[in-house]
Amino acid sequence: MRRRFSLWLFVSIIIVPVLLSAGDSESIRKLLAAAGDKEKYPDANTVIVFDSTFVKVMDSGLSYVTMHRLTKVLTSAGALELVAPRFDYDPLSAYVDVKSVRIFRKTGEVEEVPQKSILDYAAPARMIYWGAREKMVPVGRLEVGDGLETIVFRKGFTYALLQDPGSEGVLASAANQVESDDERYVPPMRGHFYDIVPFWTSVPILVKTYTVSLPVDKPLQFEVYNGELTSWSHFQGDRTLYHWEKKDINPIKTEPNMVSLSDVAPKLLLSTSDWKSKSLWFHKVNEDYGSFEVTPEVKKKVDELTMSCKTDQEKAHVLTHWVAEEVRYSGISMGPGEGYTLHKGEMTFKDRCGVCKDKAGMLVTMLRAAGLESYPAMTMAGSRIDHIPADQFNHSVTVWKRGLSEYVLLDPTWVPGVRELWSSAEQQQQYLMGVPEGADLLTTPISPAENHYFRMRGESELLADGTLVGHVSVEAEGQADAQIRRQLVRSPKALWQGYFDKAIYDLSPQGELTSLTFTDPYDISEPMRIKLQYRIPGYAKIAGERLVFTPVVARHLFSDAGTSAYLHMDLEAETKQFPFATRCSFLLDFAEKVKLPKKYQVLHLPVFDATTGEAADFHASYKVEKNELKFEQLLRMKKRIYPAEEWPNFRQAVTLVKKAMEEPIVLTQK
Repeated sequence: MRRRFSLWLFVSIIIVPVLLSAGDSESIRKLLAAAGDKEKYPDANTVIVFDSTFVKVMDSGLSYVTMHRLTKVLTSAGALELVAPRFDYDPLSAYVDVKSVRIFRKTGEVEEVPQKSILDYAAPARMIYWGAREKMVPVGRLEVGDGLETIVFRKGFTYALLQDPGSEGVLASAANQVESDDERYVPPMRGHFYDIVPFWTSVPILVKTYTVSLPVDKPLQFEVYNGELTSWSHFQGDRTLYHWEKKDINPIKTEPNMVSLSDVAPKLLLSTSDWKSKSLWFHKVNEDYGSFEVTPEVKKKVDELTMSCKTDQEKAHVLTHWVAEEVRYSGISMGPGEGYTLHKGEMTFKDRCGVCKDKAGMLVTMLRAAGLESYPAMTMAGSRIDHIPADQFNHSVTVWKRGLSEYVLLDPTWVPGVRELWSSAEQQQQYLMGVPEGADLLTTPISPAENHYFRMRGESELLADGTLVGHVSVEAEGQADAQIRRQLVRSPKALWQGYFDKAIYDLSPQGELTSLTFTDPYDISEPMRIKLQYRIPGYAKIAGERLVFTPVVARHLFSDAGTSAYLHMDLEAETKQFPFATRCSFLLDFAEKVKLPKKYQVLHLPVFDATTGEAADFHASYKVEKNELKFEQLLRMKKRIYPAEEWPNFRQAVTLVKKAMEEPIVLTQK
């Protein structure tokens, strides 16, 4: 049926899908002309004139979605960006059809991209091979001022573990186009609908709308986060229509070390479910599939691994790290149910590979084989899970029920080479357990900085000719321990010596590492410990009767980005607009004694400010006793995610550490 297109329809609100015909070309041209050019958007290569999504939800939860978009080319680079639009989908759970692609030339011509030219092919894959596909539209050469209109059709669902959590995705379909096998596209939680709608963008959008139609007896809860949207809801016969829109959306100017855009940018979450129901469903779908059935082979291996364990804690430790180290991260498809059903333990044990959910399922299976009660859980690595129970998940972990009611988190994906059973790089992170009694959304606690210490002790002697001779011992725990281990185990053993040589070289090219011992980085039974001795000729600079130097420990041995990332943060901004994050809470504990040359006395000692706050604490000091210089320094970073208002305190603490690395001591002859 031919439908008239009006300018008002897209610059105001869109209630129903609109399929444009040739007669609509004049209205499209008017929209493109009114959109502006590079002068109006100096930082953009393209501008999206409108982006409308309409969703029709059936009683089964199956959704038909139509996405209609018009984009204008502003620069040659923008033309290249639009030369071949791609639409991702997984054929096991979604059906996609590119209904129409039209090019509106600035010269006035309208070109329809032939349907036969659209390509459907296996999507490029790395580490995860689940059969995802892409449809690509070869648009060809575009010019500045041209417009590209797409109408894309999609039905089905995309489970969160199947997609990049930061991706907007392209959702589209037509409600009047139904295949005979629609049953395969009904979402796993049958009868329920949920969606995450980003209202942020990488290019300017003049107007973005999202409309959903549900049966009138299907309740919907929703919430807008990090901004405001215009919205309304109407009854429409036996259905309820909900609508949201936002105009003049511009890219957010990001900040160094800020949290995920999903945590700070405008977004809409919708769901007909609740967290407890989702928890019960996640438990049941995996139990019904038999994901955790213990086979004789698995039981034999578990008995072998735990035969010397005296406590359940020891069993959990051994099994978690066995799965972490022995099941490589590589995803293969099990077919229908992939993405929300965990592979059977038998399959993962045989293949020795899987993604996070399969490693989590393997651990559940092995814990049960050891007589421990265990279940899977879902979480979101890298961003926050909000109150509305949409599919805000991209990671799966394991919970062990210790005692009558205590659940202990275990993560075999994130703890290879880590002494923890649950990576504290995942603190302040929401998660949902799939347990038989159901659960609400929970948040992992802050791990105290003392659990992640980097302790350095040094003793040295400064000679009158500027030579420094001494030794340093290092001990690290938790995530600080893991950071050092990774510098070694991710390199061939033949290069390990080079890591320590470079640490001395960074102090001075004349430095010599005279002795070195360190614990085996593959052995996580004890904290990482390093002991090294050095000799550095000309370490102190001679200026007449003066010696100028900074002690080795104060210089922060192992200050590379891999080991001490916080030293490489951008500290230029005095304030922040958004929350920021580090890898983990952290404690730096330094001390050194330097024997001074007898004929010299201290002329200048650095004095440092101290700071204490919700984000970080810092204090450092020098003092001289007889002929010995003593240095002490403590930095405590108290969490992983910080609100923006705590940036000044955090920034000052790290700035003071860097100051201590640079401030010299001046000695003069007596």
